[in-house]
Amino acid sequence: MARINLKGMGVALVTPFKADKSIDFDALGTIIEYQIQNDVDYLVVLGTTSENPTLDAHERQSIKDFVVERSAGRVPLVLGCGGNNTAAIVRELASIDTSKFSAILSVVPYYNKPSQEGIYQHYAAVAQASPLPVILYNVPGRTGVNMTAETTLRLASDFPDKIVGIKEASGNMVQVDEIIKHKHPDFMVISGDDAVTFPLITLGAVGVISVIGNAFPREFSRMVRLALAGDYASARTIHHRFNDLFGLLFVDGNPAGVKCVLHAMGYCENELRLPLVPTRITTHEKIRSVLDSLQ
Repeated sequence: MARINLKGMGVALVTPFKADKSIDFDALGTIIEYQIQNDVDYLVVLGTTSENPTLDAHERQSIKDFVVERSAGRVPLVLGCGGNNTAAIVRELASIDTSKFSAILSVVPYYNKPSQEGIYQHYAAVAQASPLPVILYNVPGRTGVNMTAETTLRLASDFPDKIVGIKEASGNMVQVDEIIKHKHPDFMVISGDDAVTFPLITLGAVGVISVIGNAFPREFSRMVRLALAGDYASARTIHHRFNDLFGLLFVDGNPAGVKCVLHAMGYCENELRLPLVPTRITTHEKIRSVLDSLQ
């Protein structure tokens, strides 16, 4: 299997909704074009930020088809494919068309709270079933369990041709540094948290799968590229510009924050599907104030 390169900034696409909660494909098309025209390196389809759990199978397929058609091969695409039923994921990987995608992004099983051995065996099954390279996704704040550096490194070592990287959103800098220190050279460590992307790149991460990039693709991808090039002073300046916004995007949950921003910028309605709801008025006002300062 050919190696893939996901260096730089990928964007975890939102799913815009209309007031009746149906998918707003016109807005999604506008956002995709906005991303591509503003230098994103790749797009992540049906990740956490897409509100994937609230989409049915037909809607997920429609979104995949739409993003493939609209992006038209101009940037690589990564497909979110994960869950807490290993057998179901294996069946899905055997049945779906992945020909237009470069990799699978698969989250640590949530709610079940598996042991480290359970996590390892889950990903071993996913790797063996996947027709594409697999990117692990560790986000204990959402899944309820942390995949340790030891488990990550074991998977990277045992499946070097299939498990090619990790989106790390544990918030544990020591853990991420441990992975970077001991991984084999081709294994990619990707930030899963916009706020720590700059420091993680200085440690050896190759980029970010970003939420804030939905709204600020050109600025944030420039920060990533400057940091990767070793121009830390310039990258740090951009990083600090977004400091206030980083926290506001997540204070009321994701993607409530970024949808608030995109609505303020005129890209989509401020609509989410339950159990998610829009940001509180106080958060909304703070976001508008920060956006005014960024103009």
